[in-house]
This record gives sequence, C-alpha cells and structure tokens, in this order.
Amino acid sequence: MAEQPPKMTEEQISEWVRAQFQAANKYLAEQGIITDRILSKDSRYLVPHVAVWKFTTQDKKTLWVINGDVPTDIIGDKAAKDARDAMRYFALRWQMQAEGVLQQATNEPEQQKYAQYLINRAENLYQLSESKEMWQQQA
Repeated sequence: MAEQPPKMTEEQISEWVRAQFQAANKYLAEQGIITDRILSKDSRYLVPHVAVWKFTTQDKKTLWVINGDVPTDIIGDKAAKDARDAMRYFALRWQMQAEGVLQQATNEPEQQKYAQYLINRAENLYQLSESKEMWQQQA
C-alpha cells in the first residue's frame, strides 16, 4: 500500500469504487447480511488501496465494512464513531489476529505468511488512519 500507483483517470477511479462497493455487498450477502443502504457521507476510500463503507441493514443494524488491498472485514458501528476509528479498529484487530496465528503456527509456512500479510496490512492501515492530510476534510 505504500508505493505510488500510476495516476488513474476519473473513469478508473469510479470503476474501482464501484467494484469495491459491489465486493463489500457480496461479502455481506455471503455472511447472511442484507444491506438496506449505504451511508455515503460516512464512508471513505483511498483509491486504489482501501475503502471503508458504512451500511445499514434490513434488520436495522449499522455496520462498517473494509475492503480493497486489505482483508475484507466487518464490525458493528458501536466499535467506531467514524471511518478513521474503524480503520484503527481493523488495524488493531488484524495485529491481534496475526499474533494469535503466529503463536499457533510455529512450523506452518502458509500460516506464518498469512500472519505477516495481516501485520503488513494492519501497519499500513494504521499509518493511513494517523495521516492528518487524509482526514482534514472530515474534521
């Protein structure tokens, strides 16, 4: 997530956002969650790295979903007051998951590789959540 990608056109940006939105909806459907609507004003994305979506569901719950060049994951809205907090929450969760995997997978290369992936994504996500420039519009 740290390298600078080539400049994207408005059309490419729109397509990336649309693809991530569809992937987030698909993920929720696979979890048995039917969305009601997206709360666009609360959702944030950094193309082409990460998208944080705030959804309401048909059973009147509100959820945060993260996807992009990170593991797709979900939390309830009580865990985070805004997209920035949600990113911090996911980063901490992935660090803890990675630690658990590393403690259990001492000789399993695939599990160790997965744990390193989680650690990398968590560190990058935390850095993004701490970037003042990225969040100035939200303040």
